[in-house]
Amino acid sequence: MTLQVDTETRVNLRGHLVPTGLFIDGDWRVTDSSFTVTNPADATVIAEMADGTAEHALAALDAAVAASSGWRLWAPRRRADLFHRAHALLVERADAFADVMVLESGKPRAEAQGEFALSAGFFLWYAEQVAHLHGTYQEGSPGGYRIIETHQPVGPSLLVTPWNFPLLMSARKAGAALAAGCTVIMKSARETPLTAALFVQTLHDAGFPAGVVNLIHTSSSAKISSAVMADSRLRKVSFTGSTGVGSTLLTQASEHVINSSMELGGDGPFIVLDDADVDLAVDQAIICKFRNAGQACVAANRIILHSSIADEFTSKFVARTRDLTVGDGFDSKVEVGPVISQRQLDRVVGLVKSFQEIGATVLTGGSAIEGAGFFFEPTVLAFTTRRHAFCNEELFAPVAVLYTVDSVPEALAFANDTHYGLAAYLFTSDLSRAVTIAERLDFGMVGVNRGIMADPAAPFGGIKASGLGREGGHDGIYEFMERKYVALTIDEKAGLL
Repeated sequence: MTLQVDTETRVNLRGHLVPTGLFIDGDWRVTDSSFTVTNPADATVIAEMADGTAEHALAALDAAVAASSGWRLWAPRRRADLFHRAHALLVERADAFADVMVLESGKPRAEAQGEFALSAGFFLWYAEQVAHLHGTYQEGSPGGYRIIETHQPVGPSLLVTPWNFPLLMSARKAGAALAAGCTVIMKSARETPLTAALFVQTLHDAGFPAGVVNLIHTSSSAKISSAVMADSRLRKVSFTGSTGVGSTLLTQASEHVINSSMELGGDGPFIVLDDADVDLAVDQAIICKFRNAGQACVAANRIILHSSIADEFTSKFVARTRDLTVGDGFDSKVEVGPVISQRQLDRVVGLVKSFQEIGATVLTGGSAIEGAGFFFEPTVLAFTTRRHAFCNEELFAPVAVLYTVDSVPEALAFANDTHYGLAAYLFTSDLSRAVTIAERLDFGMVGVNRGIMADPAAPFGGIKASGLGREGGHDGIYEFMERKYVALTIDEKAGLL
């Protein structure tokens, strides 16, 4: 294994210097091999990244373990002050983050700026929580002792982030883990390692100690995760990605009973009832479906329309979809960028073809866009059946599928007829109806009359095959902490004599 300290290797991206090595124990390091990062808007190579191996990942774990005992003992205010310095640096580098995200993920720059703002908000939320972590104190039931509940860091943590929101997932996971006093090994997505590198460089520049934050890039994710998960020194894994990979990680975690958080796939129903504000529903559906070219686990996956408003919604939604501008994210007029890769583009082409073969009608779009880059037309399909397996497949594409129902019970039954349970959306003008239906939707999050829900103060996560645990909110940091109960014997007469 070659693991040499690298002080020179950077790539210049629109004037921003971004490291391309692995970050282990406080240093950027080079490896024997590399892999390419491609701009999905034009299919050009924008960087060559150090390609980490299992040995590199275990070296990162060594560093995280060595730094763990010191980092967990940092006083809360000291750690909070460091977080605030890092947050200030993040804000200073907002343009760099936005540019890098556009280049490697293809999303429109306005969306990249929005992702940055939300990511910085999460990091600030954790900074403000660090010094406000609480336990409990109470009298033991029979008397003679006190029950003290406190929390301690769970320990070295593996954070596996996806490519669709590369900064948000890094900030949300690493922010919580570091705030809790855990050391981390971050594994970037192969498609978007540069955003993760810029994030880790910012933490390093802010003063995070060597070994507390480590970063591995790799073209062999399975080998990396298998090696680290097999080591009993790892005490936590936090993963965002597909349900299939999440299940594999949970199986690996079982050997050493590793604490696990999983944010997995989604099949989000977007229900528009007969009393809904149709114009509002159309506006929010466009955002909820086509943001990030539909490549979001919380995207509207099944748009379920009450028959009384179906025609009006369909007409307006199709017209709005046709007006969406597709192209390179650096063009300020662009609203929908490319999908992430040629492989993803081929999958979307096949997906639409499969829907058509089982009776879906293409109302607009439906084809890949010829030319450089991985572009697919914003597409709307209408489906008359709800009994095919494709009706519950996560689309992860700029493809909207419309279904029609005749009643609220029918809408609710179809919405819940899925093994996923991440996000659902409901549009109605009746507050009582909204509360009643929201309580009966089997999902971890429900948006009422809105298509965007992410907020640092809110618990993000799902149920069923959509995952375990929550990110953000008051419980976000506690996902990386273990409760500890201390039974303290006391002499209740002491001090009274």
